[in-house]
Amino acid sequence: MAVSVPLLSGEQLAVLSDAYHKAVARKRLHLVLATAVFLAALVAAAFGAEVNLRTFFTHFGNFVSYFDRILTLESGARVWTDIAEWLWGWHKWLWMLGETILISYVGTLFGAVLAFALNFFAAENTSPARWLRFTVRRFLEFARTVPGIVFALIFVIAFGLGPMAGVLAIAIHSTGALGKLFSEIVENADMKPVEGVRSTGASWISCMRFAVLPQVTAGYASYALLRFEINVREASVMGFVGAGGIGQELVVAVRKFYYSDVSAILLMIILTVFVIDMGTGWMRGRLFGKDARA
Repeated sequence: MAVSVPLLSGEQLAVLSDAYHKAVARKRLHLVLATAVFLAALVAAAFGAEVNLRTFFTHFGNFVSYFDRILTLESGARVWTDIAEWLWGWHKWLWMLGETILISYVGTLFGAVLAFALNFFAAENTSPARWLRFTVRRFLEFARTVPGIVFALIFVIAFGLGPMAGVLAIAIHSTGALGKLFSEIVENADMKPVEGVRSTGASWISCMRFAVLPQVTAGYASYALLRFEINVREASVMGFVGAGGIGQELVVAVRKFYYSDVSAILLMIILTVFVIDMGTGWMRGRLFGKDARA
């Protein structure tokens, strides 16, 4: 069946064409204005942060030369020409690296447990009271806003040097980060099962246990594994303030200008993070399918 297509007159085409060009012009004007505002904000931020490109390019060679020094042994040879000399302290460093992993593991575990206990009170659709949701959310914000290394410094002052300060710092920071992520998962859960369980006269705890928890368990585990990977890097840095782990040895090497030791320790940290990244990715894939690896 043939369908006739109406033809517009010249005046109608002119009106439509004019409206189209005006719309394109408005969009271009908005783009230009947005770009100008962005550049102005960028320049203002650069001045505020005292970013000086001349200083950057003048001293960029020092940055490059430092990498040249950490890849050179005291004899003047490159580190890869004498692996035994480069990795002379691998026994001690490996032990301290294991301590770093344990600090991260225990801290992540404690943080995940606390986040699990608090996230239902922070989620908008499951919190039993508005004041309770407000209080828990502010606590989680505080826990994740303060840098972990600041918590580590505070706990080092309170409890002394050692892994305990690192564990407590990672636990508190992980509580804030995971609590936020867990509560967002709960807020996206289907509430129809909750209504069904509640209609039987079940308590709030029973509703969370039998209606919400089965929906969010996989997301909890996936985020906890990702957080563990992040915390391994966090624990490496916390050693700078005496919170245990490989970071203590790294900061000593930096301060005493043991250049080849710096590169050796960094290499061990990087390889460890690679292995943990692949391991947690494989575990998420086995537990929750290939899509969870992304």
